[in-house]
Amino acid sequence: MAHASPVRVTNLTDSTGAPGTEAAVAAAPVATAAPTHRTASPLPDSLRPTPVPALNAMPDTLRRAIRALHAALGPAAAELRPAVLEQACVGYLTLHPTGRIERAGLLAVADMDLPNTTERLWVIDLKQARVLHRSLVAHGKGSGHLRAHRFSNLESSACTSLGFYRTAGTYDGIHGYSRRIEGLDKGQNTNAFDRYVVLHAADYASPKYVRQHGHLGYSRGCPALPPEQFKDIIATLRVGSMLLLSGPGLRSRWLDGAAAGRRFLQRGWR
Repeated sequence: MAHASPVRVTNLTDSTGAPGTEAAVAAAPVATAAPTHRTASPLPDSLRPTPVPALNAMPDTLRRAIRALHAALGPAAAELRPAVLEQACVGYLTLHPTGRIERAGLLAVADMDLPNTTERLWVIDLKQARVLHRSLVAHGKGSGHLRAHRFSNLESSACTSLGFYRTAGTYDGIHGYSRRIEGLDKGQNTNAFDRYVVLHAADYASPKYVRQHGHLGYSRGCPALPPEQFKDIIATLRVGSMLLLSGPGLRSRWLDGAAAGRRFLQRGWR
């Protein structure tokens, strides 16, 4: 495995209050007298994550193991929602024994329901309980502005496709060094390979772009990565690794809590 770069845990969401951004407009105060006692204001709807449905039939042993993993990952995973990590771990445990993914003990998960100003992609070493990489990741132009809320498997949609993916080979294309990914969820992301939905670098997926515009730019559906980090992330996610793009409406046959629990009891994260 390639050596991982030091994990950055900067949350860029706090730096997006430039006038004219969606976050700034939603949070703009009304010019009224301040009350004597002020209660905390809720997040604007545009920043409120959608609740993740609980997975059924998952044994307590596995649920506790995932909670322990989340705690062991430390500050680098503080913004990784436990329910999304649970989805990723269950999918990994269900997929790995089928041979659809070959890399043991490694997963990548992107919570596309978080604002694109947040470093919402994590690459995790399950055996060592370490975050190897955390980064910004763009969503498709057709999926929304600050948050992705529309998803499609169609060629012309310019949308992100939710679901589990297997990483495939690398190539040099119009975006330079890139890695192909293969969708594993019928009806949700199985057109990704033919659509050339790939991991690649993009200037519009950088912290600098966020500082200038208050949000990331948009791809045609690719989970585009920051130019400063993409090579290390692509190298770590070599052929046969698992990637989950999570978001509202995710449905997958691989979210099988009972099967994942049996696998974990047999072999742990191996």
